[in-house]
Amino acid sequence: MSEASRRPANSAPSQRALGLARAPAEGDGVDTSPDVADRVAKTTCYMCACRCGIDVHIKDGKVRYISGNKDHPVNRGVLCGKGSAGIMQHYSPARLTKPLLRSGPRGSGEFREIEWEEALGIATERLSRIRQTDPKKLAFFTGRDQSQSLTGWWASKFGTPNFAAHGGFCSVNMAAGGLYTIGGSFWEFGEPDWDRTKYFMLFGVAEDHDSNPIKIGLGKLKARGAKVVSVNPCRTGYNAIADDWIGIRPGTDGLFVLALVHELLKAGKIDLDYLIAYTNAPVLVIQEPGADDDGLFLRGPDDRPLAWDREAGTAVSALDPYIKPALTGVHQVNGRRCVPVFQLLAERYLEETYSPDAVAERCGVDASTIRRIAAELADVAFEQAIELPVAWTDWAGRRHATMRGRPVAMHAMRGISAHTNGFHTCRAIHLLQVLLGTVDVPGGFRFKPPFPKLAPPGPKPAGKDGGRPMTPLSGMPLGFVTGPEDLLVDEAGKPLRIDKAYSWEAPLAAHGLMHTVIRNAWAGDPYPIDTLFLYMANMAWNSSMNTVETIRMLTDRDEAGDYKIPFIIYSDAYYSETVPYADLVLPDTTYLERHDCISLLDRPISHADGPGDAIRHPILAPDRDVRPFQTVLIDLGGRLGLPGFVNEDGTAKYRDYADYIVNHERLPGIGPLAGWRGEDGETFGSGKPNPDQLQRYIDNGGFWHHELAEDQRFYKMANRSYLEFAVRMGFKERTGPVHFQLYSEPLQKFRLAARGHGKAVPPEAERARIEACMDPLPFWYAPFEETAIDTERYPLHALTQRPMHMYHSWGSQNAWLRQITNQNRLFVNRKTAAKLGLDDDDWVWIESINGRVKGQIRLVDGVNPDTVWTWNAIGKRRGAWGLKDDAGESNRGFLLNHIIGDKQAGAGGYSNSDPVTGQAAWFDLRVRIEKCSAQEAGFTEPQFERFAQPPHFSPTAEKLSFGAGFRKGRVA
Repeated sequence: MSEASRRPANSAPSQRALGLARAPAEGDGVDTSPDVADRVAKTTCYMCACRCGIDVHIKDGKVRYISGNKDHPVNRGVLCGKGSAGIMQHYSPARLTKPLLRSGPRGSGEFREIEWEEALGIATERLSRIRQTDPKKLAFFTGRDQSQSLTGWWASKFGTPNFAAHGGFCSVNMAAGGLYTIGGSFWEFGEPDWDRTKYFMLFGVAEDHDSNPIKIGLGKLKARGAKVVSVNPCRTGYNAIADDWIGIRPGTDGLFVLALVHELLKAGKIDLDYLIAYTNAPVLVIQEPGADDDGLFLRGPDDRPLAWDREAGTAVSALDPYIKPALTGVHQVNGRRCVPVFQLLAERYLEETYSPDAVAERCGVDASTIRRIAAELADVAFEQAIELPVAWTDWAGRRHATMRGRPVAMHAMRGISAHTNGFHTCRAIHLLQVLLGTVDVPGGFRFKPPFPKLAPPGPKPAGKDGGRPMTPLSGMPLGFVTGPEDLLVDEAGKPLRIDKAYSWEAPLAAHGLMHTVIRNAWAGDPYPIDTLFLYMANMAWNSSMNTVETIRMLTDRDEAGDYKIPFIIYSDAYYSETVPYADLVLPDTTYLERHDCISLLDRPISHADGPGDAIRHPILAPDRDVRPFQTVLIDLGGRLGLPGFVNEDGTAKYRDYADYIVNHERLPGIGPLAGWRGEDGETFGSGKPNPDQLQRYIDNGGFWHHELAEDQRFYKMANRSYLEFAVRMGFKERTGPVHFQLYSEPLQKFRLAARGHGKAVPPEAERARIEACMDPLPFWYAPFEETAIDTERYPLHALTQRPMHMYHSWGSQNAWLRQITNQNRLFVNRKTAAKLGLDDDDWVWIESINGRVKGQIRLVDGVNPDTVWTWNAIGKRRGAWGLKDDAGESNRGFLLNHIIGDKQAGAGGYSNSDPVTGQAAWFDLRVRIEKCSAQEAGFTEPQFERFAQPPHFSPTAEKLSFGAGFRKGRVA
């Protein structure tokens, strides 16, 4: 292993642990440095998706406190309130204690405790019958579990295409928009160059994602005097410390971004050399309306795209490194009329409809502000360019003496993703970055290994062969389509998946559509299922749209009196609002009691200077009869005899998840963990399984990180040294470059299908929608709900976001974090409130076309005047999460999900989702608010019947506290 790999992630002297931890005795008998722990265990936090390294201080078998691991590459010792409060997550009164079998009506919370052997026997018998008859009648969907490489592989071996995780209702637009454009994306796929960026833009970023790295990075930017610009309807958290807050109207980010593109094109502030070298801007596009290849790339005999060489006066391979390509002009090649991608791009965005004056009113942003931001971007990118004295060689063998960069970087998240126009908005932001030449250059947006991938990457989704008895899928259930022929539909165009992912309704559904599963299973559309198997997804509450309707569907019965969703298996560590709707409950451990794998096969902890992965390991033994879900899943795989989970003699291949992590190989030499591979543990990336691998991780603080050589850190899309490293690591199959796709040919193939060309064409009813939305260039259209309802009656946009100190439902049941927030308010702009006759602390009805919910308001200045918003997941149902009946969360907190429709307004049977990817459109919601009567004030509505408590569930204490047992008695 390289010296760089052995070096601590943060070696600055001021950040290293002190050599002597105890203070000297002071002579007065006071112990100023008591022993607070018997031992310190290093593992990975699970209080959000950040995956920070933590030091868990344990005394007398109990957690004393949790601090940040100073050596960890993610957080470098920084830890937020969520991470420190992990103590109360572990000791939560809501923890499940034993397997449960429903004994009363679904939704009542009435269960009887059973033993694990009975629970696994019930599950095995039911799943075995499904596998022997029709595997697709199992719908297996998981939440934010961070083990999707295992769960997806399990589903593929079972033979069901009906698998997905939380991404479809979280940020698939973010992922797909980036992966189809630059082969990577924001969040886990990339990060700003925090050390060199001079101008940083955030789009739709709340405080719950990647919080500690962003806080560290923002601190660096502020210290260096870099400018931070926030584009967000709400001015909270990161947005509150921005130098420039753009309080945009929700759903118009794409219009704002394309207005910036308009201004840059007009000013000629485009990095043409970058476009020629790293993008498909020079590629010729056929322009022959009516032809079956209209809008596709002109290709040579080897099927490679062609470009027009302006010196040779002919079309040559666009990948020819010595080409002098034309970026504009009409060219005739073999009788075909063609123009370069860049010309199509320039023609579109130079149209007056994208000018600042044309978009200002719709965005709620002054035209002068849009022009100023564009000018600032241009100035920093082109007048303040930077150059590193680092030589590197590109993919074609050309030597470059330095690494040039344009110090503009961007970051975006769910605020732009969760709209029905989110995919194209995400693409527009990447287009803006690429036109400025700021992707993977010094000072710009940087890829985290294993990215970049090809755009789009492989593999394609499997599932056309799903549903065959006792037969695995031919590949993984999730993937990336490149054209209509890859869709998972039957000959009549009917979806093959229960969530309708990869159908004409959601062609590029890279993460699946978890938010559609309950409705589709209830309706038997496109077919009935037998069992819904969920893990760690609160689908009966804050992870569901139209909660009241969802609850009804979970409990609805057919004419024979049977539940329309016949059987539900659910696994979770806590008694959430979803547990009472399960028929069989498999209790999970907390994150301090199990192994987890934060893998390069899934969502690693890499940063731009090198790949990394991590583990969790049991630092405490469970004091309840619970088992880690991943181990339970592996056990079920063995009992069912799934290929890959059993040996040739039928015995279980893996003892548990830890055994799987060490010994599983996805490809020869490639396993879940990259560090300390080989029988002696002296290689990384690829190599034979190492029986001591987990211990090596534990000894190193729970993580592995490799630091890239200096000449590998930038231009990863075209850097020969990095590309060769990526192949050795298994990130890529070949060392060829990654060309950014400003014009997406796969989307154009769908438009051609909508026009009737090709073997796979959409049903007639889908054609107009496909034609309009599958545009190969990013464009803006109004969010669907906005165009379908009376916006005068529902004049306000309504948003939710999660506070920095909480994450999903997990944090809002935590006794320490509840002291910060145990009631959410609806935040209303003061001027808007004055027009409506509302005062601070008033109780109001918040009404949409789907219903109404009641909550209390708080007047603020930092919100777009046409927008109201609240913290999500604070409102709870009585009887859930171990909270007392008088808890603020159940009585004064509210859930906006109750009035978010799961079907598009005025759109027939379509889900409330982006039509390209199927992303849940949480933020398209429009509402009106009015003051409650005096009799209605003081409590939230709607209210639901209280859940019963599981057997032997300890009553919640009057006062939840922790740590008194560690306090020494005082001497009088």
